[in-house]
Amino acid sequence: MTTVGYASANAVDSGTLAMRLESVTRTYGTGDTAVTALRDVTLGVPRGSFTAVMGPSGSGKSTFLHALAGLDRPTSGRVYLGETELSGLKESALTAVRRERIGYVFQAYNLMSALSVRQNITLVPRLAGKPVDEEWLREVVDRVGMSGRLERRPHELSGGQQQRVAIARALVTRPDALLADEPTGALDTRTGQEVLKLFRQIVDETGQTVLMVTHDPVAASYADSVVFLADGRPAGELVRPTAERIADRMTHLGNR
Repeated sequence: MTTVGYASANAVDSGTLAMRLESVTRTYGTGDTAVTALRDVTLGVPRGSFTAVMGPSGSGKSTFLHALAGLDRPTSGRVYLGETELSGLKESALTAVRRERIGYVFQAYNLMSALSVRQNITLVPRLAGKPVDEEWLREVVDRVGMSGRLERRPHELSGGQQQRVAIARALVTRPDALLADEPTGALDTRTGQEVLKLFRQIVDETGQTVLMVTHDPVAASYADSVVFLADGRPAGELVRPTAERIADRMTHLGNR
């Protein structure tokens, strides 16, 4: 198993992994029009790590993220969140796992315009009919720097503030893992760096697992390690990466 952040994958117990794919292939379509987005991918992500995923267009990044999130079922192979096999769950059980154990942050914020900041952050537990942990809510809101804006609506916030609300919403259920898809893509450089520093702080101070898909070498440099994909397969890893090393590796991947 290729295991992010470990020099010796064979020495890693699956119990230390927040997420993993085992021999996952995902093919869309059939016959001559079939497209294989992931090809026999085996890869694990340790708990409490910040991992970036990069690769050329068409490398399988989005399919990889969607498979780990339980949003897309593999054609073959197995997907695990901790010790729960997502690929074996019925749709209702899978929906519950996605809602309660996985946090999502996207480029487009996906906030409800008619709801306040507080209502947006607590939307998932309220939809599930579960009480909101007020103490944890206060801590999350404080961590993302939105304590004084709980009654505002999304249109009253900047893009960076809206993304902070989205991060708080992803964290409020205490998820096993937080998955971020191009989370700084719609932000200016300074605001994007603030969001990335927030991810870094959350991982370092709370032990949260974060997996981020990005095209930006600078964004990826905030991670503990960067996993590269090419042609639907893992194509190497950089541990303690710098933006320069990441950009150099991406250039070589693009020439494959």
